[in-house]
Amino acid sequence: MSLIVVYGGLFLTSLGAATFLPIQSEFLLTGLILRDDYSVVALVIVASVGNTLGSVINWAIGWQIEKYKDRRWFPASPEQLERAAQWYRKYGYWSLLLSWAPFIGDPLTLAAGLMREPLWIFLILVAIAKTVRYALFSAFILGVF
Repeated sequence: MSLIVVYGGLFLTSLGAATFLPIQSEFLLTGLILRDDYSVVALVIVASVGNTLGSVINWAIGWQIEKYKDRRWFPASPEQLERAAQWYRKYGYWSLLLSWAPFIGDPLTLAAGLMREPLWIFLILVAIAKTVRYALFSAFILGVF
């Protein structure tokens, strides 16, 4: 299989998995690691970059979301937006280290945009969280633990 297809597919799957799309990148990553044809380090880097950039999409949506809060189709009430803002104010940008976690990671990255977290802080913390997660996951698959 072409390296562009393999790494490109992993990148796109990881990017989509970081958004609100119902995608799991771990299945593809597991299969690629178990094939033993590709560098695990390269796989972790590609998955981490894709997943981090997917979180930037959430951040950008959060940054723009208040423009649409009065629209009928808007998925959150003003009360829900305020609760998210209060939660993010309480725990701050350090909560982005949990951006890897299922169910809370995506809303966290959206809340960071809503709260106007500077992109550079967002990128550093989210990249750390995503990379550590993929590295530990890969180590687990390889039987290191």
